[in-house]
Amino acid sequence: MTRIPCMEAVAAVLESEGVDTVFGIPGAAILPLYAALRKSGIRHLTVRHEEGGTHAADGWARATGKVGVSIGTSGPAGTNMITGLYTAQADSIPMICITGQAPRAKLHQEAFQAVDIVEIAKPVTKWAVQLKEPAQAPWVFREAFRIARSGRPGPVLIDLPLDVQKGTCVYDPALDAPLPVDVPLPRPQPVAAAVRMLLDAERPIILAGGGVIGAEACEELRMLAEHLQVPVQVTLMGKGAFPEDHPLFAGMAGIQTQTRWGNAAFLESDLVLAVGARFGDRHTGDLETYRRGRRFVHVDIEPTQIGKVFEPDLGIVGHAKPTLAALAEHARHASPPHAPGRWVERVAGLRGTLLRRDDFDDKPIKPPRVYRELNQGFGPDTTFVTAIGLYQIWSGQFQQTFRPRHYLVCGQAGPLGWEVPAAIGVKCAFPDKQVVAVVGDYSFQFLMEEIAVAAQYRIPFVIVMVNNEYLGLIRQAELGYDMNYAVDLHYGEGGIDHVTLMQAFGCPARRVEQPDEIADALAWASLESEAQQLPVLVEIMVEREANAAMGPSLDAITEFEPVPDLVPVSD
Repeated sequence: MTRIPCMEAVAAVLESEGVDTVFGIPGAAILPLYAALRKSGIRHLTVRHEEGGTHAADGWARATGKVGVSIGTSGPAGTNMITGLYTAQADSIPMICITGQAPRAKLHQEAFQAVDIVEIAKPVTKWAVQLKEPAQAPWVFREAFRIARSGRPGPVLIDLPLDVQKGTCVYDPALDAPLPVDVPLPRPQPVAAAVRMLLDAERPIILAGGGVIGAEACEELRMLAEHLQVPVQVTLMGKGAFPEDHPLFAGMAGIQTQTRWGNAAFLESDLVLAVGARFGDRHTGDLETYRRGRRFVHVDIEPTQIGKVFEPDLGIVGHAKPTLAALAEHARHASPPHAPGRWVERVAGLRGTLLRRDDFDDKPIKPPRVYRELNQGFGPDTTFVTAIGLYQIWSGQFQQTFRPRHYLVCGQAGPLGWEVPAAIGVKCAFPDKQVVAVVGDYSFQFLMEEIAVAAQYRIPFVIVMVNNEYLGLIRQAELGYDMNYAVDLHYGEGGIDHVTLMQAFGCPARRVEQPDEIADALAWASLESEAQQLPVLVEIMVEREANAAMGPSLDAITEFEPVPDLVPVSD
């Protein structure tokens, strides 16, 4: 066995775990790790803010299904990572953040940039640990990858004191390999009970959450749904788990990101099989309305998730992929293939009548028109990245998604600024894929310095800004308080000139103010980003005080725009 610098062993572990790109900012307390990275085959991108680095690693992880890695030095670097750790924890994203630290002997002396980042990070990580001995380095990192991937995936923080980084350890990469990750199998009895409940129900639906995508279980989901002819809904995190052009797609229920027909179908259902979904409050709304008249089966890999929001009629602990496979297999033995019945026809009828308009020609531009153009201008292979605000809600209501890991959204934590660094991470993972970041003007301004990263490293993607010069979601929330306070971003001739801002970074941009100009601008941006190998912005100026349809419960959604007057289908 060979004795080597322990950080070289860490770099070898990272590579063997499938990490080819890391995002970070070097500093004095993390330089031994950087010296090892320099000798490795891992690509490093120097970000402009540690939060941006975590979001880039997050986007890389969501796109690949692997563990993303972000690196920072000591002190404020680690505290800047907390939002990214929280985001990954909230959305079950496997990620490792690595921080430098003052030498062990200095930790009690209030040394420069020495903060107890382990204790700070514990509430927003699956594991936060400080490396105490050089000999532990490869094994702590192996365990970090195992924990990040295991059970409900999530983030890990590893803190590296400078003196430990400078140590050596005995390590042979030929004798080392990733630790095994348990894949919990469901017990056959609850599987059989769930299938019986599906067969006995008159109006069942399957609710696919982000756990279906994380488990790579979309094919098993489709097999079960098609055999029993059960309509499938998705949560916001589950968008892409089931193709939206499939005859069994039943829309999206929720109080913000939802479709009219999705809410109607859910309210008519009598059984919900939820897989890898956590019953988030923006999905359920008022729980009495959400639960009334239907039974629930909850499948989750994490036992403590079951019953956390409400008690289901049946809970099943298991990894989504083998659990859906077991459900499909048991269904095949219990019943021949079903033909589309009255319930499937009813859902199709709701889909054809309970729609929202997106064909507005109004000036200023109405936001739904933007998403109509996005659906028409980009193909099913496009990966969309979006964050939080009215533009996320409109996106969930209007954008169509057909494939897993092609619609990436920070669902629960909702950090402003997430989308641009996340898009960088996605594009680094798949350089040949088209990536489109849909942003709001205020969210863009949170981490707009990360545009410099994409410009420096020639990372091309399209940015579509829905600009209402407002904190739009908060302005709409303030309607209930009869105020419009501290949310207006408009000044001068139109606030920040984002076109000039992009040009300052060396990147092309175009502003659009007419609805019939959107399609040409999007086509131009796609071609220009590839030709220039740079991010390209299309800034779309929309109606300033447009509101998104939402409400307190699934049966009390306020529509702020006229809806199509179509003949409903009777049941």
